[in-house]
Amino acid sequence: MYPQQVHQYLQTFFQETNCPILTEHPHYLVVQLTEEMDKKIMNRPYYWQYVESAGIEPAPLQLTLITDRTNLEDDIKGEMIHFGSPRLSLLFEATKDLGAFVKLYEYTGHRNDIILTPWLGVNYKISYYCNHTKEMIYSLGINLLTGRVVENFQEELKNRELHADIPENAFTVPYIIKPARALDRLDILVEEMIIEDDHSWAKAAEARWLRDLEVLEYFYVDSVTKPESYELEKKALEEQYTPRIKVDMVNGGLFYLS
Repeated sequence: MYPQQVHQYLQTFFQETNCPILTEHPHYLVVQLTEEMDKKIMNRPYYWQYVESAGIEPAPLQLTLITDRTNLEDDIKGEMIHFGSPRLSLLFEATKDLGAFVKLYEYTGHRNDIILTPWLGVNYKISYYCNHTKEMIYSLGINLLTGRVVENFQEELKNRELHADIPENAFTVPYIIKPARALDRLDILVEEMIIEDDHSWAKAAEARWLRDLEVLEYFYVDSVTKPESYELEKKALEEQYTPRIKVDMVNGGLFYLS
């Protein structure tokens, strides 16, 4: 996920959660949090307990989030946020809590007899864990009439005006493919994408693991009985270098599009 994608995500997140963006720069944002968002992403439980027990006026925090320090000419003080950073992970969790699944209809103006076709859209986060972490977002959409799959589906939705209520001048076509079945298809597609991905990182991790294991064995070569510290260090190396892949469904929805 590139800095501009992170930046775009932040803009959308704070706009959708009604947090005013006080300064909107290509490489950083200054955001005034609402009380709800402060509680969700700032980890200040004692402050909010005090505010609520004392009955005083709450003061949600203001954040300066820097998404691209390299191209930032001004000396701006703030929090660096990038894919994999703790703050962005909190925002992902908040997104899951607030909008894990939505049902939206496209508004196409005042034309008559608009036919809206059902799509299932899902955003996946794929995480590769080892001595380094690599995370990627895949946004997939599947047409529930034809089964056609579209990548970068979230980008497609950005260009459409979506509402929670169906427009008066439109009607929906019943889906042929059940959403649960369509979700199975997308899950299989994500698995295939993982299989086809470059996994040289896992082989490199195994090589580093064997190298570090040799070093560990060297330090304990004269020990007839390996001490507990040896076993602990060996286990720590195994945990550090064992490749793991995790797939999370960030959010999704049923979208009726023209």
